[in-house]
Amino acid sequence: MTSIDELFKASGVGNKRKLEPLRDPNEIYKSARLTSNGSSSRHARVEDEATNGDDNDDVEAGPAPPPEDEDGDYGPDLPPDDDEDGRFFGGGITAQENEVLDYVDDPDPSTDAPDKFDSAWLRRTAINFEKRINKNAELRAKFEDEPQKFIASEADLDADIKALSILSEHPELYAEFAKLGSVESLVGLLAHENTDIAIDAVEIINELTDEDVAADDDQWNALVDALLAADLLGLLVSNFERLDEEQEVDRSGVYYALSVVENLCSGRTATAEQVTENDKLLKWLLRRIQVKEATVSQNKQYAAEVLAILVQTSSKNRRKLASLDAVDIMLQLVASYRKRDPEKGGEEEEYMENLFEALTCIADEPEGKTKFIEAEGVELCLIMLKEGKMSKGAALRLLDHAMGGSGQSGTEVCQRVVEAGGLKNIFTLFMKKSNDNQTTEHLIGIFGSMLRLLPADSPERIRTLAKFVEKDYEKTEKLVKLRREYAARLQSVDEAIRAEQAGLDAEEKEEMADEWFSRRLDAGLFCLQTLDVVLAWLVAEDGGARKTIQKLLADRDETLSVIRDTIQEQIEGIDAEDTDGKDTRDMLTTLVDFLQ
Repeated sequence: MTSIDELFKASGVGNKRKLEPLRDPNEIYKSARLTSNGSSSRHARVEDEATNGDDNDDVEAGPAPPPEDEDGDYGPDLPPDDDEDGRFFGGGITAQENEVLDYVDDPDPSTDAPDKFDSAWLRRTAINFEKRINKNAELRAKFEDEPQKFIASEADLDADIKALSILSEHPELYAEFAKLGSVESLVGLLAHENTDIAIDAVEIINELTDEDVAADDDQWNALVDALLAADLLGLLVSNFERLDEEQEVDRSGVYYALSVVENLCSGRTATAEQVTENDKLLKWLLRRIQVKEATVSQNKQYAAEVLAILVQTSSKNRRKLASLDAVDIMLQLVASYRKRDPEKGGEEEEYMENLFEALTCIADEPEGKTKFIEAEGVELCLIMLKEGKMSKGAALRLLDHAMGGSGQSGTEVCQRVVEAGGLKNIFTLFMKKSNDNQTTEHLIGIFGSMLRLLPADSPERIRTLAKFVEKDYEKTEKLVKLRREYAARLQSVDEAIRAEQAGLDAEEKEEMADEWFSRRLDAGLFCLQTLDVVLAWLVAEDGGARKTIQKLLADRDETLSVIRDTIQEQIEGIDAEDTDGKDTRDMLTTLVDFLQ
């Protein structure tokens, strides 16, 4: 049986992220650990019980001697194997002494682990939990200025909170746990006057909602719905504001609270959207990522990560963050990495990556693109393409997403890129021989967006087309060369897939369809499709480009039909019922006509 001191020395529940530095076990429950005289309350009771009734310090230790009457009953019968001198008679202790030793071994036998964790156990646990909460509240109210009189009840409450961690192994009890009102009571402890108790509750909630818990959707939803109904988010924000991150224990509390928010958002769109409805939480996260620190702390990085998770989850969340000027805030923060790189492998590197990730997601939305232009995001990205090191790839990806889409806002971003002199930076990067696959993919995506969105006969479009024509079509020639490379990769994968299909029936082929498609994407299917769309635009726009492309294809005994076939495959995979899909389908169909 674990003693109360051992409970206090526990360093807290585990979670999917490692909290560093680890909390000092001796400081975890600084206000609920000791009695007024500095000793453990549980140990005090044991010592009192063991010493009561005899104040003589000189009494010889050990079992009491047998009475002089040889027939006296001073212990159990001798076991058969005992020698005749009786050296091993019984335990050599009285019944009272035996009880004391049993108590030392197990001071609270009622807390032994049950044989079965079922509804009956949960009801007993819930009742005891409520009693602990009520007793502590009553004593705190009665002896407000005498903490020594309620500190023991706080220690008991602490132990009961920690005991709830076993529920994470039995998610089938989540629904009943919520029905019993215990979830509401647990959340209510976040408002406890003792922040250690509040942090305790946060840690347990973090463990119960962890992604590693084997809960099905109904079980998880029953718990989370009850948590949100009890105003979990509001109380988390209150703790964010009252905890002092200069103190290690409070800093850990903020970390676990952020982990709870991450748990609520990860992979569950509806819940993540509920989280973003809390303006105070979002504003706190945005303030936290702006706090100036000598070195980026774990919590600052984590706040940026939570924001990135929120905007990855849904379009609604991205629009919400855009409305709170998150784009302007984050662009100012990443601006410091124009020439300076964060320490590789450290918190700051991950912090920078999360800021760029959040910006990239928000820039996918029309509202985000508008904010991106207003905050001079285009100009910042172009500077990073020219001067940045570690930030260069992230800036290129952000620019690719900001220029994409099919609406007016995407067109405005493309126009701003040309107006800001971005063509030189982009095409200079394109012509480098050392580009990796991701850089190449984003550059081709940018070309595709510009040729699709820049208005016909506009100065911006003419200047863009001129880049493909200049220097004897060297950029166009590189496009065809890249097409050959991607087509060769894809052909190798397609041949392997066809060999696998030969021995399968229709049902088996259907089961494998997603895996085969994933393998084709890995081989460069998307990049090949985008390349062919860019080449098709050049064929349609410029006679010289058409002849150049035809000549280069002929070197491999190919014609414009290979480009046409790729685009036709794209058309067949588009959902025409979607508005954007219909526009894309119409555009591609028109391009196919130019490839006859």
